[in-house]
Amino acid sequence: MKNANPVSCTLKVAAVASALLFSACGQAESAAGKSVVVKEPKSVADWFMINLGGKVLRMQMAVRPNELERGLMDRRDLGADDAMVFVFERPQPMSFWMRNTPTPLDIAYLSPEGALVEYYPAYPFDEKSLASRSQRLQFVVETNQGWFRANGIKPGAQLDLKALSAALTARGFDPRKFGLEP
Repeated sequence: MKNANPVSCTLKVAAVASALLFSACGQAESAAGKSVVVKEPKSVADWFMINLGGKVLRMQMAVRPNELERGLMDRRDLGADDAMVFVFERPQPMSFWMRNTPTPLDIAYLSPEGALVEYYPAYPFDEKSLASRSQRLQFVVETNQGWFRANGIKPGAQLDLKALSAALTARGFDPRKFGLEP
């Protein structure tokens, strides 16, 4: 390539290399030698549609210790029917607080069977613990304060555990680890 602009040639080579690299992303070779698409697991930032008491919420899912600890801290962008579900491996008493959380929330505690047991209003930046009365809880749902009252959702309302199980699978977790059917 006599008299070619070296920068132009370098950019063309980089563009071709990038195209080849990105076309290979998300693909792997099966044992039969065929190309198959590999799905990356969803993350805590992804949304799942999960029914609670006959109402569908758009939920993010906290599962890993750092996700469970962070929750909705620093969030100001929670939509009217948005929530976060916290998934624990085994039943236990719960206690949540609002450290670094600017959005007023309802914090709901649910049994391993997905039944709403109790919920409490939580106020921005309040570091006082909202301890559960029940000792046998496995899921927590945080949503905008007043959501449960506004939607007529009361203790006994059921969380769709099949949708929760599917969301756990999409996140790359085995639902059986949390006592759920796949």
